[in-house]
Amino acid sequence: MSGHILAIDQGTTSSRAIVFDAEMAIAGFGQHEFTQFFPASGWVEHDAEEIWQSVLSTARSAIEKAGISAGDLAAIGITNQRETVVIWDRQTGEPLHPAIVWQDRRTSGLCDDLKGKGLEATFTGKTGLLLDPYFSGTKLSWLLSNIEGLRARAERGEVCFGTVDSWLIYKLTGGQSHVTDATNASRTLIYNIGTNEWDEELLAILDIPNAMLPEVKDCAADFGVTDKSIFGAEIPILGVAGDQQAAVIGNACFEAGMLKSTYGTGCFALLNTGTDRVSSSNRLLTTIAYRLDGVTTYALEGSIFIAGAAVQWLRDELGFIKVASEIGALARQADPKQRLYMVPAFTGLGAPYWDAEARGAIFGLTRSSGPAEFARAALESVAFQTHDLLEAMRKDWTGHGATTVLRVDGGMVASNWTMQRLSDILAAPVDRPALLETTALGAAWLAGWRAGVWPDAKGFATHWKRDRRFEPLMADNERKTAIEGWQDSVSRCLTRGT
Repeated sequence: MSGHILAIDQGTTSSRAIVFDAEMAIAGFGQHEFTQFFPASGWVEHDAEEIWQSVLSTARSAIEKAGISAGDLAAIGITNQRETVVIWDRQTGEPLHPAIVWQDRRTSGLCDDLKGKGLEATFTGKTGLLLDPYFSGTKLSWLLSNIEGLRARAERGEVCFGTVDSWLIYKLTGGQSHVTDATNASRTLIYNIGTNEWDEELLAILDIPNAMLPEVKDCAADFGVTDKSIFGAEIPILGVAGDQQAAVIGNACFEAGMLKSTYGTGCFALLNTGTDRVSSSNRLLTTIAYRLDGVTTYALEGSIFIAGAAVQWLRDELGFIKVASEIGALARQADPKQRLYMVPAFTGLGAPYWDAEARGAIFGLTRSSGPAEFARAALESVAFQTHDLLEAMRKDWTGHGATTVLRVDGGMVASNWTMQRLSDILAAPVDRPALLETTALGAAWLAGWRAGVWPDAKGFATHWKRDRRFEPLMADNERKTAIEGWQDSVSRCLTRGT
């Protein structure tokens, strides 16, 4: 059997597809951006049908560029933007509303109401998550309450709910599979990560019918077979994981204490805690890192809503750069005597603050502040936010011997300037992998391992190669002053205190 694997990487701003060969090298690649909709302040939506078409085009492109036919693929692995909600007609496959994106904040009021009823502890105890609009459950509850007749149809089993992975699998299999994996389920706010099942109490609180939920499987499992009309051959879908968990796998963070951080639209740091489900005292999330052969591995996660999106803002709204790759060179030109702080709370602040109503600000402006200073402040905001996450993780993981080396991936890590500043602010080494497409690689490994054409976890880990290690160079007093300035800036943006 061929060792070629197709990885579908469906992200927040673009869909990507990569064909990996039997040696886990990239053989073909496709990418397609799609439309972002902002129908109201704090609302973010996608067109689910446009997402599907973008996945189709990129997958076909990657297969063609790899110089193979669909029949040469051993399996498909899928990784996806998490928490984004899609609902569709079970029979026709027609989306019933625009997809509500993970960044969307329209359910802030609902979350506040639930907190006011003293229910956050109930949700956190079962799901490891906080009551925040970020997660899928309140988005789904909002749809059921705001689309006429939807709840009745859902109760009759006529409506499917899913995160993006479920939507893609349904479409790829011609409507035959309505499934998800444990990592995506663990981000919905209605999945019990201790019992590994949809939680009836939480479903009742949010008034969500069980009949609309997908079946939950391991990350490496039989999710269905593509309809022959899609690619010209029937291909098994054997691996699924949410994008951040796929990056954990792609970075070979299989041992407890290993740490990775992904820098894309947002930033997400995950610390593998093994089979030990660690409850956070510092407002981090407890989540499923992966579930293989029925064994659940947990992680502590810190989520930053805005990372690469701040660079996009400088490019698209302010016009300071033409392409994102110019940001590092521009930041290097900044006046070292100026100290600007950008708090990119465009859609609220994530961990460890969890303030949905906070909004962005820039502090320290002078008459001579310009694009270079803005660029540096945007990139440094990512480093400062990562510092906040890792400090919280150290407090929660005290005594467990967590590694002090951070493995990184995502589009932003290609910038040497950004990675050096990250190491400086963290006062810790940062390892950049030789293969930056680690999220897609993680999904591909799940499928390749399940198909029996790729090695097991131990064998896969030996393939992980480092491109470069960045060591901290900043003086301790300079670092301390910079972090104190950041923390003061954040405090001025919070609406709920620290």
